[in-house]
Amino acid sequence: MNFSQFGHKFTRQNGITRLMEDMGTGLRTPGTVMLGGGNPAKIPEMEHYIEDLLADMQQSGQLTEALCNYDGPRGKSVLLESLAAELKEHHGWDITAKNIALTNGSQSAFFYLFNLFAGKREDGQRRKVLFPLTPEYLGYADAGLEEDLFVSARPTLTLLPEGQFKYHIDMENLAIGEDIGLICVSRPTNPTGNVITDEELASLDTLARQHDIPLLIDNAYGLPFPGIIFTEASALWNPNIILCMSLSKLGLPGARCGIIIAGEDTINALGNMNGIISLAPGSIGPAIANEMLCRKDLLRLSEQVIRPYYHHKVTETIAIIRRYLPEDRCLIHKPEGAIFLWLWFRDLPVTTEELYHRLKARGVLMVPGHFFFPGLQEEWPHGNQCMRMNYIPENKEIERAMIILADELEQICR
Repeated sequence: MNFSQFGHKFTRQNGITRLMEDMGTGLRTPGTVMLGGGNPAKIPEMEHYIEDLLADMQQSGQLTEALCNYDGPRGKSVLLESLAAELKEHHGWDITAKNIALTNGSQSAFFYLFNLFAGKREDGQRRKVLFPLTPEYLGYADAGLEEDLFVSARPTLTLLPEGQFKYHIDMENLAIGEDIGLICVSRPTNPTGNVITDEELASLDTLARQHDIPLLIDNAYGLPFPGIIFTEASALWNPNIILCMSLSKLGLPGARCGIIIAGEDTINALGNMNGIISLAPGSIGPAIANEMLCRKDLLRLSEQVIRPYYHHKVTETIAIIRRYLPEDRCLIHKPEGAIFLWLWFRDLPVTTEELYHRLKARGVLMVPGHFFFPGLQEEWPHGNQCMRMNYIPENKEIERAMIILADELEQICR
């Protein structure tokens, strides 16, 4: 097919498409241990809650109303009002419904925002997106309309007890030139589970305002919901910050509802883009979220059900890993949030891309580390020594996968 330049760019092989294809294949193939994707856990209490909520909404006519009507291009107005009131009450933010827009998943929001603030400008100058900390979410890497839209920085790395380590932003060497149009960081970070500290976040906020550029925080796992953070952290927003949130990790990935909180100019731009590209965001997810807010359940469930579940699960998973992978073979990034573990095989004589294929042949799906360094200009072998796994499957499945992983490492490292 004779595609345009746009067509060729968005039809070539890329990390996020391979990940989603692997996830689909894994879900359809009996016996596959799916450690690669980002599906949230099926938490029984959350599943029962959603089932009951949907039944009530069906009975009251709210589901029919959501399904049978378009919303405006910024999304369901009742949710915008409810969420603004909740965030103002909970965090004290100076926020109204005019500071919020919805998208069909936060992945769509990243595409909008990256190309809104980076790329070729009216005066002919080009701007880029800066990722101040890598590894970073692989879904960013191919979201630019133009090539070479991203630049990223290597972290500092601290070894910790119990075979763990942690990345930090190298603030002393973080360069923000005139070619930067947006700073973007995820908190907690996918793939590592890292949570940048309040001090690091405040420093990025200060730098962004000094250079008159926005700071985008990918908050898909963060505060106040779904709250999958296991360390001390505070939420931050002001009109120069673009906060991207999601319903997916509440247990509603099929709802495809992204939430963007920003200054009014940015929100108006997103509304225009929504109208052109999708007419309006979907309505089911926002209707569910609004009902949860009205019942005062959204933050309660995040704090009392979702966060404790994942904290317990990650602790169990690390114990399983250590039965088969000692510290001298595998280091683990300190699990501070999100639903992933980041494994570092320091002495691996092959790349983790090769390890990925060997594991896949034996029915274990993980993600090799090299996909998670979008825009890193310099060669860094560390990226080829790491892999991401989620800790969502049942413990017996994780144990089976670790037995296979340990066996493959034994064969490779002989």
